[in-house]
Amino acid sequence: MLPGFVAYPEDVADRYRREGYWTGAPLGEIARAEARRDGSRAAIVSTRESVSYAELDNWADAIGTGFRERGIGPGDRVIVQLPNIPEFLAVALALFRIGAIPVFALPAHRSAEISYLSEHADAAAYVIPDVHQRFDYRDLAREVRRARPALREVVVAGEPAEFTALAAFGRGGRPLAPAAVDPEGPALLLLSGGTTGLPKLIPRTHDDYAYQLRATAEAMRFGRDGVYLAALPMAHNAALGCPGVLGALAAGGVVALAGNPSPDQIFPLAERTGATLTTLMPSLLRLWADTAGLFGADLSGLVVEVGGAPLSAETADRVAGALGCTLTRWFGMAEGPLIFTRLDDEPAVRLGTEGRPLSAADELRVVDDQGQDVAPGEPGELLVRGPTTLRGYYDNAEYNARTFTRDGFLRTGDLVCRTAEGNLVVRGRARDVINRGGEKIPAEEVETHLQAHPEIDEAAVVGVPDLALGEKTCAFVVPAGGPPTLAGIKNFLTGAGLAEFKFPDRLRVVETLPRTGAGKIDKNALKAAAGRRADQNPPAPGSAPASSPPSEA
Repeated sequence: MLPGFVAYPEDVADRYRREGYWTGAPLGEIARAEARRDGSRAAIVSTRESVSYAELDNWADAIGTGFRERGIGPGDRVIVQLPNIPEFLAVALALFRIGAIPVFALPAHRSAEISYLSEHADAAAYVIPDVHQRFDYRDLAREVRRARPALREVVVAGEPAEFTALAAFGRGGRPLAPAAVDPEGPALLLLSGGTTGLPKLIPRTHDDYAYQLRATAEAMRFGRDGVYLAALPMAHNAALGCPGVLGALAAGGVVALAGNPSPDQIFPLAERTGATLTTLMPSLLRLWADTAGLFGADLSGLVVEVGGAPLSAETADRVAGALGCTLTRWFGMAEGPLIFTRLDDEPAVRLGTEGRPLSAADELRVVDDQGQDVAPGEPGELLVRGPTTLRGYYDNAEYNARTFTRDGFLRTGDLVCRTAEGNLVVRGRARDVINRGGEKIPAEEVETHLQAHPEIDEAAVVGVPDLALGEKTCAFVVPAGGPPTLAGIKNFLTGAGLAEFKFPDRLRVVETLPRTGAGKIDKNALKAAAGRRADQNPPAPGSAPASSPPSEA
């Protein structure tokens, strides 16, 4: 067992096995069954190439053999920092098969994150592209190795320079004898998506992740005839395993890989492959809706899983109409909890709530500041435990002691309420609440209303210190066309029926919102920017250039 790994209690693991959630299937078996059943079928389609199930199976075996020959084996951690290219999937399957543990890093991560991950995970190897979006990852690898010489191997998809070429492992050869793995042991390490600090490592086991892949595919009615369109980075849990690319392969479907989520790439690929399922954030969803007419895109056969940020019911309804697709709303964490609407839910549930948990075995509590359960409809912090939810972050005992209850519930830090029917409505972060003169304002609630404004594309709300009230509310907005005004926003919120004390006190119009390495909106950067006047330097993150200064009220 991996040092620093927190296992599920044995009685809990026994129950999940008895009830059929955990089946003991190792993730390395993904794609093997379909390769034997009909190996000529397409497994991966990208703008560059198509890879059949037989080719993918043989390729993963060849890469696994190459890693073994270089001394990488069971329990070794390998940082995988690859964009949405076929090599990502071949490498992931190879590592599962030899019992090594991939640590999935985002392409946007740089030396601070990768050096930290290498040290914290005690990584033995690092897999990168040569150049992606004009950034040379070989320079990054050199920097990381200088900081941590114990990183034994760097493998490059593309021109390797002084490192090892992934192509040197070949794409075929004799079958690889898989390593014996403990299905209750860690199969992969995901990164936390918190808004502050360096990411924590999230261990996911063969058992829990295999169940997640299977159950989410069933819920989305994804089978061998399905085509999953990977628009978000595959290193994200959402695009990796909900059901994502791994779930698509486990179901015998097709993975369509987009180099980026821009409409000029997405729409032709979706039409060419007959995409049936994808995962998006609301900002991308709105971009697709605004440009679908320009491309003549027909997405009527596409189911879109939407999560990661607030989405108003009005926006969801408008976007679904513009794209002709079916939306499902998702609230999830790489830590394991998944809550989402189903395809046959009533429109009021699909558009106005985040739905219900993935599993009947998921246990949810909504509690107040004293840890007491609140009544349905009342807001409180969400606590979760279940067959996909971790029992502890990797090698982080101090943080685990604060984040998990004594009986194993994960404190999500999310402020939610539960309807009488059992559906969840997310109100924001339990610790992302603005205290304005004693009135508690969930930032995400205000953000959801702001993003329903026709002149606003994205919005983030933060509290700023105020002598009279303790805190005031500052809204950062990315305009959708002409910049909105604070007076206009207040009129809009009045019409929406929002309590007046929740209205923004200040407004900053910016070109983009700053984000952390995990892709979350960086609220700390916004709080710092909110404390500066518009005529002070440096400007707010993502603010308009000097010729078009950010508005402020």
